Amino acid sequence: MKEQLLSIKENALLEINQCTKIEDIENVRVKYLGKKGEITNILKGMGKLSQDERPIIGKIVNTVREELEESIRIKKDHIKENEKYEKLRLETIDVTMPSRKRSIGKKHPITQIMDELKYIFTGMGFKVAEGPEIETVYNNFDALNAPKNHPSREMSDTFYINENLLLRTQTSPVQIRAMKAMPLPIKIISPGRCFRFDAPDATHSPMFHQLEGLVIDKDINMTHLKGTLDAFVKQFFGESTKTKFRPHNFPFTEPSAEVDVTCFKCKGTGCSMCKGEGWIEILGAGMVHPNVLRNCGIDPNEYSGFAFGMGIDRIAMLKYEIDDIRLLFENDMRFLNQF
Repeated sequence: MKEQLLSIKENALLEINQCTKIEDIENVRVKYLGKKGEITNILKGMGKLSQDERPIIGKIVNTVREELEESIRIKKDHIKENEKYEKLRLETIDVTMPSRKRSIGKKHPITQIMDELKYIFTGMGFKVAEGPEIETVYNNFDALNAPKNHPSREMSDTFYINENLLLRTQTSPVQIRAMKAMPLPIKIISPGRCFRFDAPDATHSPMFHQLEGLVIDKDINMTHLKGTLDAFVKQFFGESTKTKFRPHNFPFTEPSAEVDVTCFKCKGTGCSMCKGEGWIEILGAGMVHPNVLRNCGIDPNEYSGFAFGMGIDRIAMLKYEIDDIRLLFENDMRFLNQF
């Protein structure tokens, strides 16, 4: 049995030395030291030995087992170290290779224009006011002096929720809320989303953005309105830009006007953008109608004011020469990344 143990030891050490993987060394361990291994089988047969042979053979078995366990441990550590070195060799980072391109987000062109408008008007002393997109019919129409038979009240033009609520068709209801809640004088702009029952095409969208302005104080007149808008267009479109006021009719202002600016592409000489006229319409404005002031509890004999409103989407289309409003809402990154 002694010779058998020495032979097992010699064979086991040889197999251990030939192992190159953790799986191989584990197989050798099971083969010789496992529950059904060769060393275990010898231990099971020691009952057949005489009392004098048992301690001698038992000592040899323990010595062989300890030597094999130590050899297996050393070999495992060696294999693990080699595997770690090989992994590091294969995973070496080449710092000279170009890095992965990172895609960084940017503001939508409408947001860019809205932020620029806010910056200009807050610099002129305006405060930003906001209101709900679901409005009352009273705030959206009645308080703004819109007659009962006005076309904008029709269901073909407005999204009604019920007979008293609707999706606001303009940001003007924010002005009504401000005049009722804020102390006088008032100087605000109200940017936000609006909704109208329009079929989408190159120039119309059922959802769009507006920015309206309101100033209420004593002795406010049209010269204040013209000066404010002149200052705005010069900052936004350039110092050489001029304004032109054309008479118009809005139920909530009197007198009312549509405001044109000299074409910022051709500088007023005429081009395809301004259709050869040299002027581009950008907004509507006027003096706040006395009825609107009365509806908000303001005495029109003591206070007056002006208001103006512009489509932010239209301003963006003009500035960036976009010919279809739908492009602003399709979220095609190939288009949006141009701005």
